[in-house]
Order: sequence, then C-alpha cells, then structure tokens
Amino acid sequence: MAEFPRLPLSHLAMSGFEPSKIPKHRLSEVVPEPVCFAGSIQPHGVLLALSIPERVVVQVSANIQDYFDISPQDLLGRPLSVLLDETEIEAIDRELKHAGHLNKSSARINRDQQHFHITAYRTATAIVLELEPASIQLDARQMHARVNQAIAQLRRVPDLTEFLQTAAATVRGMTEFDRVMVYQFDSQGAGAVVAEAKRDDLPPYLGLHYPATDIPEPIRELYRRGLVRYIPDLSAPWVEFISTENSIAVQPLDLSSCVLRGVDPCCVEYHRNMGVAAILVIALVRGDTLWGLISCHHQTPKFIDGDVRESCQILGQLIASELANKVNTEELDELTRLRSLLTEFIQSIAEVDDLKQALVNPAPRLLDLVSAQGAAVCLEDEITRVGQTPSQDRIREIVDWIETQPSFPSSFSLPASAPDNVLFCTDSLPKIYQAAEAFKDSASGLLALQISKVRRYTILWFRPEVLQTVNWAGDPNTSLTVAADGSVTLCPRQSFDRWQEIVRFTSLPWKHCELENALNLRSAIVGIVLKGADELARVNQELERSNRELDSFAYAASHDLKEPLRGIHNYSNLLLRGYSEVLDDVGRSRLRTLTRLTRRMETLIDALLKFSRLGQAELNIHPTDLDRLLHQVLEELSIGRPHQQAEIRIPRSLPTVHCDSVLMRDVLVNLLSNALKYNDKSQRWIEIGYIESESETARQGPEASKNLHPEIFYVRDNGIGIRERHLDRIFSLFKRLHEQHLYGGGTGAGLTIAKKIIEHHGGRIWVESTDGEGSTFYFTLN
Repeated sequence: MAEFPRLPLSHLAMSGFEPSKIPKHRLSEVVPEPVCFAGSIQPHGVLLALSIPERVVVQVSANIQDYFDISPQDLLGRPLSVLLDETEIEAIDRELKHAGHLNKSSARINRDQQHFHITAYRTATAIVLELEPASIQLDARQMHARVNQAIAQLRRVPDLTEFLQTAAATVRGMTEFDRVMVYQFDSQGAGAVVAEAKRDDLPPYLGLHYPATDIPEPIRELYRRGLVRYIPDLSAPWVEFISTENSIAVQPLDLSSCVLRGVDPCCVEYHRNMGVAAILVIALVRGDTLWGLISCHHQTPKFIDGDVRESCQILGQLIASELANKVNTEELDELTRLRSLLTEFIQSIAEVDDLKQALVNPAPRLLDLVSAQGAAVCLEDEITRVGQTPSQDRIREIVDWIETQPSFPSSFSLPASAPDNVLFCTDSLPKIYQAAEAFKDSASGLLALQISKVRRYTILWFRPEVLQTVNWAGDPNTSLTVAADGSVTLCPRQSFDRWQEIVRFTSLPWKHCELENALNLRSAIVGIVLKGADELARVNQELERSNRELDSFAYAASHDLKEPLRGIHNYSNLLLRGYSEVLDDVGRSRLRTLTRLTRRMETLIDALLKFSRLGQAELNIHPTDLDRLLHQVLEELSIGRPHQQAEIRIPRSLPTVHCDSVLMRDVLVNLLSNALKYNDKSQRWIEIGYIESESETARQGPEASKNLHPEIFYVRDNGIGIRERHLDRIFSLFKRLHEQHLYGGGTGAGLTIAKKIIEHHGGRIWVESTDGEGSTFYFTLN
C-alpha cells in the first residue's frame, strides 16, 4: 500500500511461498467445521436459546448457576419469565424490534446489585440471549464523551498513515490492551500491520506481512458482516450447552453472531505461540468490503465491559467510513504531478497531426505519464520504442498474446472507469507469460493500453525487475502442510519472528492514479485523433454503461442518505420536545427550521431515488388507452388538489399507444400538475390533445418524423409562461425558476423525470412558451 514501502501481498504468490501454490478449492479443505456451529461458549457469560414465538428456554449453557440462582434443569423447558422479570423481557423485545446490523441489540439489566450486559439476536430457529456481568462503576456518560472526543480527534487528521496510527493509539487508550494493531487485507485475503500502538517493551509488528491462511475465508466473511471477536482468556475451559429434547435442540445452534462463541483450538494455539492470552478484534468494513481489522492483544487475561466493546465497535465503524476521506500526502503530491503531466501531454497531442510523433517526442513525457522505464507505441504493424524495452519482435509477440486473452489476469483492482479488455496491467509478467523471463530486466512489469482494436493501436509501458525484500511475521510456509496423499492441513505457526524473503520477477507495482492517467490518455486520443465510426460507437457504449453506473450510484447514494437524515430529523424533534424549556426562542426557531429542511431534503432524495430507478428499470410496453389513463389522472388531481381547479379541454379522445402505462401516468401527472400550479389567472384552463406529426414535421425538423407513433401529444395552459432564456433549463434536475415558497413549492424534479421517461420510450419532449400567456409541452413516443 502507498503508506508503506512494501510489495502488495497479492503478488507474493510468485515468491516461492508454497501455500500460495495450493489451489483455492483445496485451501477451503483446511478450514475446520463451520465456526458458526462451535457447540460451546466461553465461560465469562451465559447463553440461552429461546423457542419462537413461545420464548421457552430450549438450550442453556451449563454455567448458568454460576451467575444466577437456578440450575439448568430448573430452567430448561420453562418460559424466560422464570429468570427475568416482565420489564426486562419487554426491554429485550423492544430492542429486538429495532435491532440493526446482524439483527443484534443490546441492553442492561440489574439483578441483586449485579449488572448484566445482554446481547440478543435471532437465528432461523431461535432467539439467542447472551448475558455478561457488567461493571457497576462504568460511567456510560463518561464513555460516550470519550468516544465523541476520539471521533472529533480522528476527523481532524487528514493523512491516512497518521490517521491509522491515531486510531490504534485511541483504541489502546480505551481498552488498555498491551498491543493494538490496524491490520489491512489485500485482494487475496493476505494482510499486513499498517499501524501499531504497544507497550514499549514489546517487539514491533508494524510492517510485517501475514498469509491469507492466518485468517481463513470463512472467518473473514464473519468479520465482513461486522463481527466483533472478544476472547478475554484463551486458556479458559469451554462451557457446553444443555438442551431439551426437541427439534430445535437436535439442530446445531447458529452462533455466527455470538460474542461468547467458543474458540477453535487452532486459534488458541496460534495466539499462545504469539504470547497472547486475550484478544479483541473489531472489523473495519468499508461499504461491502472487509478493509481490515483492529486487533488488540494482551499477554494476560483481560476482561473489558460490554459497553466499552460497543464503544470500540462504534469507533471502528467511524474509522472504516473515514478511510475513503483520508489521503496519503505523498500520494496526493504524486497524483497532482501526474495530472499536470497529462494535461500538458493532451494539449500537445491536440496541436499536431502525427499521432506517433506526438506520443514519442519528446521521449520522457510518455514514460513520465505512468512512471515507466520503457514504452512502445504500436500503430498497426509499426512499432516505435522509447527507453528500456524488449526487442521489436518480443513486443509484437506480447501484443499478439494480449489479443488472445479473453480477460487479462490483472494483479490489481482496475479503476471502475476501465472498459473491458482495454487496460491490462501486471507487475509480474513472467508469472503469467513465461516467455517474459528472458527479458525480465526490461519488462517484469507491463501496462498495456488498447486505443483501438480495429486499427490495432496499442501503447505498452514497461518496468524492469526489482528484487524486493518482504518481511513476514514468521515463515509463512509453515502455516500449511501437505501430506503424501495430497490432503492439506492448517497448522498454527510456532514462530512470529521477522522472516525475510526475496521476491523475484516483479517490478514496482502500478499505482491506481497511474492507471487512471493511462485511461484518461486513451480518452483524449479517441476524442482528438480517432474520429472513425468504430471508435465513436465504442465511446457511446462506454458512455451508456457509465450512465447506468451513475444511475446505480445515485440510487445507492440517495438510499443510504435517508437513514442519517431520518436520525437528524428525529433528534431535532426530540430536542424540541425534551429541551424546549431550556432553549430560547432563537434556539427553538432554528430547530424548527432544521426539521423543515430535513423534510425538504427527504423530498429531494425521494425524487432522486425515483429519477435513478428510471435508468435501471425495464419498460413494460403494452397497448395503453391514453384517453382512459388521462381521465384517471384528472380525477386523482381533482381529489388531491381541490384548491387548484381549472377548465379541462380535450378536443378529441386520445388514441391507444404502445407504452409503459405506469410511467406514462407519471408523465401526465407531472405535466398536468405543473399546468395547475404555475397559473395565476382567475379563469384557468388546460388543453390536452394530439396532432398529426406530418403537419409538425416541417416545423420541428426531421427528428419529429422518426417516431413510430404518428401523433404528437401536447399539454397546453394559460399559466404564467416561461421566459425564453429559461427554456433550456426547465428539464434540469432540481432546477426551479422561482423561490421555494412560491407556487406551492416543489423539488424541481418533475419535468426531469418526465423527460427521462419519454426518452426511455425513444421519444422526445420540448416546450413552447410565451411569458405571461402560457406554455405548451409537446412529446412523442417511439
């Protein structure tokens, strides 16, 4: 990663590390029985499984009597009210109804001066309750203030490396563990310690690498779902379950969300070999991806309260969400330099007619664009080399080989903007193309950019082999053993001392900003130089896909915005109700303004959601009686807007057309609503009709004759009209021509949605208007 001068772990497979040569489907064989069915728990709490919906105890951990004055036999088969009172049960039910991620919730109860922290969640067959003793001395308000202070401090740190180091130090301060590490995964599941806070007398783990087998895929999947793993005493004996004889009990209880879940012996031995007696692990999940872990180690048993763990989990969520906002300062400087080079390069290309000469003269520009040591410009059969490269024949072989690849086995996560099979890159070409071993000194790294497949325009960049030293936390080859029969066994490593390995046949890795620069260069060349129909068609396809991705992003972003917005609205109302007497008139007025603004923001988000769905949904085309649909819409508007009435004129019945009736209803609603709303006349009227397109074709141009339906539909009114200078703006999203409080408000999305629906049908929509006299909206269908 950029914050450490190390080789990305996804490329260590070529280093001679034997476990990486084992196929992935064989690695899955080394994982023990599913961890979600461990069958036992740790002894620092108790576990109950309740039947649904009776709330009868069907399973209980054998240590229940250590915490409550009741034996397992006296509790099994009986309702939960035997153990907890009705108030506590109601609190648990209430929390379960509002349970969030993993359907988990937590609460506190008090029994005989003893506090218990309860975690509750549902499985397919039962409700599971975990009860842990909680600290009476813990000041929840003080802990809350401490978390808020830590969040504020972290948000002030702009640099990624410093941010992660501060995060490790903050978590260590809250938990008082001997060592706290931030551990980052790569795309293959291997990882490295990228930040560390520890006792001074402990050896450093910062910068050490760990193979993917140290945290197998099933465990990573649990962490990806937001798991917090807490083992206060790795040497503590397990506690078994006692069950009733029923259908739930005979099935293994799903403990995948269980904090108390028992510990696999392999995990115990692994950490003992590290000299660790207690661990706390918090997942860092960014979006849907497991970015890394906050891993806390202690050399002696370490008990921390459930509220402290929850605070650390909240802090972990904040850290994960902030990762995308933090930029390594060196990376930012490099990005700025590359963008500046690209701008100058594109300008020079635009000023000359000879593409080849523009690319290679002066030579350093093409190399500096992606920090390469060599490059080759391949225009059909002509190859021009710059810097340190393989021979022309070798380059021609590489180009031929690339064209035979259905999908290039890239070692990197390519930018989302990269079209399929256009940008190819690897920092270990000899690993995937054996012939490259002969010219590893000039081309161990390859970045290939296809400008045009039709004309075989390709640019290749090369980087030489760089022998690199990788520091492992112990010999990674000892994590797996392969028997004579080929069976694979996962083994806890005995040593975590620094173990160095020399990696061959690799170059320095290509940075994400360098790949983006290459893509931007391609776009510039296509736009400036290549005007052929094949490239224009390709660009249109890419644009269409980008639009779909933009629609998907708009939908996801607006959908995710609603939850925090709802929280702001609810908290504002709570403040108004609970602190009204404390606040002065100005404070109350500002809170009311805040709630009003959140309601408007929610309306805008709903409009954005609707707009984005239009780009994703398939049309349901069928014969639709527009006249019948129009009268339904008019009836709905007359009921919903009794104060906005107008004379409705329909010169003749509308025809039946092929369209999506649901979406066409939206078009009519938006056009008619605007005609009613933007009208200040005492005698309002609206006319809805259609005309034959032949009479309009001459006036509207050839585009009007392209639609399959011969009709041009219109909605005409005698409203306020639109000034000529605003005619091009009215179909833009969230554009309003008047102040928010005028003409009944609105989001300014109605006409945008109508335009997108019409264009989705293959038609077009336009407007003619006279300021102060009225407007006519025309639309066609294809």
